[in-house]
Amino acid sequence: MPDPTPPPGVDSEPVITVVGVGADGRLDEYAAGLVRDADVLLGGRRHLTDRPDVPGQQRLPWPSPLADGLPALLDDLRGRRVVALASGDPMVSGIGTTLVRLLGAPAVRVLPAVSSVALARARMGWSAEESVVVTLVGRHEARLLRELAPGRRILLLTSGPDTPAVVGELLTEAGHPDATVTLLADLGAPTESRDVRTASAWAAVPATDVPALHVLAVELPSTPGPWPTTSWAAGVPDDAFEHDGQLTKRDLRASALARLQPAPGQHLWDVGAGAGSVGIEWMRAHPTCRTTAVESHPDRAARIARNAARLGVPDLVVVEGRAPDALAELPAPDAIFIGGGATRPGVLDACLAALAPGGRLVVHGVTLETESLLADAYRTYGGELTRLSVETTAPVGTFTGWTPARTVTQWLCLR
Repeated sequence: MPDPTPPPGVDSEPVITVVGVGADGRLDEYAAGLVRDADVLLGGRRHLTDRPDVPGQQRLPWPSPLADGLPALLDDLRGRRVVALASGDPMVSGIGTTLVRLLGAPAVRVLPAVSSVALARARMGWSAEESVVVTLVGRHEARLLRELAPGRRILLLTSGPDTPAVVGELLTEAGHPDATVTLLADLGAPTESRDVRTASAWAAVPATDVPALHVLAVELPSTPGPWPTTSWAAGVPDDAFEHDGQLTKRDLRASALARLQPAPGQHLWDVGAGAGSVGIEWMRAHPTCRTTAVESHPDRAARIARNAARLGVPDLVVVEGRAPDALAELPAPDAIFIGGGATRPGVLDACLAALAPGGRLVVHGVTLETESLLADAYRTYGGELTRLSVETTAPVGTFTGWTPARTVTQWLCLR
């Protein structure tokens, strides 16, 4: 029987208990007792195989796909003592996070082991304050690109043996072939190993030469590199985006984002997205920011996805369609940017209706028709109406003069 006294703060009556297992497979007495006395043991096939057999205990691997099958599985097991096995800390890109989101924190008891992140930091001598963790487990590897900056130290939680080559290629294409990439395999196990190579060298390593369980530690040179290794401040240079001329230019984009006010976890609709620049910069502001870009032109929609991946926010969602119809089924926004198509019947009304209290709407217009629409909206809803005129230098014969861009009328509405 397990020790009757659980660790401090551990709920004794959960729906499910998640036990973290280190690479060496060892469990403390309390955790081992919970695993032994469970009616049902859930986990990956490796974890289930590594535990000693228990007569009468049912052992089930995680359903595939997990998100679709997990609710029904847990419902079938209701009323039984269920323990799930996970690697290291189940709350670091692990099943613990998934179960808490599904069942709520009081229903899930989590007993973590030392995480691979903690072990990797210890092996590299990197403090938590001086490094960042990016999970690529079930995610696009291009998420790494948002974190690139001189001297940056990045721990990558990987999803398979092909990841080092993909990461090496991404870093090389981003102008960092000499970045140091350390592969830390089987952390905490007797078979633990370390392999240090440059990014360009890793790009040529086949998956068959890579241990399945590993963490990648990326250290960038301290000298400034090429774009996009720069800050997260609004106003990415225009040439960072692939576009056909339908682009919210740098100064106007920075102005719009200052009023849209990106905040962690919030969702932006980028309507008439063009090259997707505003929605991309919204997501670069924080890793949890989300964007849905709505664009009716197929070539531009594809271009938005390419720009998003190149600038480190590959999770941006592109909806190919025309507003307002394309807005009907979208997740609710916290902010909306209309860069094109504001005069289309129903677009402005649909966007205003979609915003909850605290929401922000920014609209740009360059035509008299759009300017008239925004003036009427300002009279009706208030907010802030601004005209933005930007001039840049250009050759005038053998001299230099100012070249004005189209003046843009910007309307901000706060709900």
